[in-house]
Amino acid sequence: MSNRLVVFDCDGTLVDSQHNICTAMTRAFEEAKLTPPGRLAILAVVGLSLPIAMARLLPDTESDFHDHLAERYKFAFQTLRRENAVSEPLYPGIAELVMDLDAAGWLLGVATGKSDRGLNFCLTHHGIIDRFVTLQTADRHPSKPHPSMLLTAMAEAGAAPETTVMIGDTSFDIDMGLAAGARTIGVGWGYHPPHELVAAGAHGVAMDSAQLRRHIDAP
Repeated sequence: MSNRLVVFDCDGTLVDSQHNICTAMTRAFEEAKLTPPGRLAILAVVGLSLPIAMARLLPDTESDFHDHLAERYKFAFQTLRRENAVSEPLYPGIAELVMDLDAAGWLLGVATGKSDRGLNFCLTHHGIIDRFVTLQTADRHPSKPHPSMLLTAMAEAGAAPETTVMIGDTSFDIDMGLAAGARTIGVGWGYHPPHELVAAGAHGVAMDSAQLRRHIDAP
């Protein structure tokens, strides 16, 4: 019998990190003498691996420059951490939801475009890292929506696609979940609007943590 597994995206699903992301992206572009993209354009690529996100934002430049700009973004984010300027609050009800699912026997995981370092820092800060049995990041996988992160999470947790739920705020999360054969639930408080999650094929969209809990338990 396969274990039941819930895999969360991080940015825009567990935590609201948009201010950090937009600030770091703006600094990276400014240091490269480029006009920074607007907030909505930045949020539209959250969840993708950094070079892929840069390619979306600058489709007419070369891949080497995308890699360079991704490194500038990482440096900008690390600078924000050194300045104690990073704020990644959990969304309302998320801490309680994580504890409740854990107590109910669900195994928990994360699949995120964050780095290993960034994810560990975030979850440790909020005191919930021990609740997760599998942590998958962009450091070791192709960018979403490739299913590699989710497939690895299922393998590590001993879960099957039919006993796995993928939860995220972007169409990239939904596409990844569907590619891995999992049930997918969108959240309406993140960076892609609910109608995009529905259009991507989400099996449901939750507008708060209580509704998300009910979606998770739905057959």
